[in-house]
Amino acid sequence: MTAGDRPRMGFFTDTSVCIGCKACEVACKEWNAVPEDGLNFTAMSFDNSGGLGADTWRHVAFIEQRASVGVQESGVGRPDGASAPVDLGMPAFEKPGDSAGADERGEFRWLMSSDVCKHCTHAACLDVCPTGALFRTEFGTVVVQEDICNGCGYCVPACPYGVIDKREDDGRVWKCTLCYDRLGDGLEPACAKACPTDSIQFGELDELRARADDRVRHLHEAGIESARLYGRDPDDGVGGDGAFFLLLDEPEVYGLPPDPVVTTRDLPSMWRHAGAAAAVLLAGITATFLGRRR
Repeated sequence: MTAGDRPRMGFFTDTSVCIGCKACEVACKEWNAVPEDGLNFTAMSFDNSGGLGADTWRHVAFIEQRASVGVQESGVGRPDGASAPVDLGMPAFEKPGDSAGADERGEFRWLMSSDVCKHCTHAACLDVCPTGALFRTEFGTVVVQEDICNGCGYCVPACPYGVIDKREDDGRVWKCTLCYDRLGDGLEPACAKACPTDSIQFGELDELRARADDRVRHLHEAGIESARLYGRDPDDGVGGDGAFFLLLDEPEVYGLPPDPVVTTRDLPSMWRHAGAAAAVLLAGITATFLGRRR
């Protein structure tokens, strides 16, 4: 529970059902009035936004792999009783290799994942902010107050995930707020509302963790042993994330650090060592001064 006995709220992103539609990116931009960041085709991927930044608070990664497509067949591991797939009204077509059969499709698959600020339990960005522009909300999330941020940028290297970013044209830092204004009105964040497959789920963090555990168990029973949770463990280096993920491969494949730690964890011992060094220096100066007077 957070301050005021409100439950902590968060995101559970199940990448195994992400279709890469980028509806979450668009909804985030529209609701939060995030500036457009151009059509920067990388020529390396179908991903045109590249990664999280000051003008991209949600980012859908497209990862191409040489791996069996068998684990990517529609409906694999779908929970019992789950609603039917959503018809997006897209034109139907035969997927490559459908007529050839599974054995002749070759080795290729897509991994797609909608990334976002993790809203860490131990948030280093909060520790280093000198103005109080970053604060933890009554929902347990971490938000930047743009009217207080002075653009010092200390929070940028402090983030273990490289999420928070400075907008060059105004000098302030920006990131996902988990739609703090919508939460205050009892609404779910825009990205979760727009997701057509429930890949992005919003709710009380304890409930989401239990739901994620069940989902991983179900996928393992379906033979998808690569399914794993990332950021779910409250005992990890950041105390667990308020936004955590179900992945189908190692975190590094998705551009996530395998073992993130709060970057300010050593500050107390650093200050103790600095204090001890200052005391020794002061004692030396005092002894020298007294010695000259004799």
